[in-house]
Amino acid sequence: MKRISGRRRSDEPTCGLEQGVKIRNVQAGILACVVFLALAGAARAQSPELTMRDFSSSQIKKGVRSIGFGGDGATWGNYGLVWKDAGTALIDYGNTEFDNGNDFHFSAVGLTSPPLWGGAALYVIAMSQSAGNIRFNDKSPALGPSPTPVLGSGSDHAVFSKIAMPLGHGVSAGVLLSYETSQFDAAAVASPNQTVHYETTWRPSGGFGVAWQPDQSVLVGFRALLNNDFERRTDASSIAQGTARSREYRAGGSVSPWKGALLDTGATFLQKHNGLTGAQTTSTHPNIGFEQAFSDRRVVVRFGLDETSPTAGFSGKLGPVNLDFAYVHDMARARVGELFGAHSRSFVMTLTLDYAALFGGH
Repeated sequence: MKRISGRRRSDEPTCGLEQGVKIRNVQAGILACVVFLALAGAARAQSPELTMRDFSSSQIKKGVRSIGFGGDGATWGNYGLVWKDAGTALIDYGNTEFDNGNDFHFSAVGLTSPPLWGGAALYVIAMSQSAGNIRFNDKSPALGPSPTPVLGSGSDHAVFSKIAMPLGHGVSAGVLLSYETSQFDAAAVASPNQTVHYETTWRPSGGFGVAWQPDQSVLVGFRALLNNDFERRTDASSIAQGTARSREYRAGGSVSPWKGALLDTGATFLQKHNGLTGAQTTSTHPNIGFEQAFSDRRVVVRFGLDETSPTAGFSGKLGPVNLDFAYVHDMARARVGELFGAHSRSFVMTLTLDYAALFGGH
């Protein structure tokens, strides 16, 4: 992290020495410092404008089917399978509501090209998320040395593009390129004139996916997502900035134990580093899902576990129109913790139009 202000930031840890902590020996001093730093790191480990992406763009990249299916983006949400949706257009809407009243919602529109050379397809989606009157505890030099109750609002805007194609022998590959910026403004509840502004500047980000489907009953995949952002925090006492990076790797497999059924299992490894807050986290969590289709996939029901969040969903198809709906309890809890609230309810739905079939394309 690069600090712009020349003064010492009031949120820099002092190991409690300035508060008269009496260290009787070196071992006790080291222990006290480690504990203090751990608590301070936890308190300032998350930036609100980046964290809110876990309710929008992180879900867009998986797709609504995968969300209700346990969130395994390595299989049916793999970037390498985009070509299977050639000739379609969609509208997305999602909402995450916490039990304390905090509410995040997003909308998106996307289009997948007709089949191109070699069966390839290009997919582009634009998304906008907004949130107002969000209550949480924030920490910055202007707010004081400890987390302070604040009230704020934020937004997140992004454009994602994917291109994928079949390579033969059941193998498919795809690439994701992303452009995303976020911002958040917060003011202390007790002193509204004490404000903090967060914003991100785009840095090259993207990912790739590879899937292998030797037949209709087996699918194995791997997906990587590499996000980079340049983040800035501005308050009355200083300006601080740094690079935020996340590396997400997913691997999974899906099998069909009987007609219309799919059993999906996988895992997600996530590594984050935030140069502004100094936080570094690493985690690994499972993705488990089950899906059952009826009436030639005109109706599909599904449920699962996305990391630590239970999920459920259904799909309904009528002619060239398909509706996907997913529900998630405590969405992204393993990633955001209780920053915005203890418990949440989320739903995401997608309305997809097969315009190629509508106009006689296939």
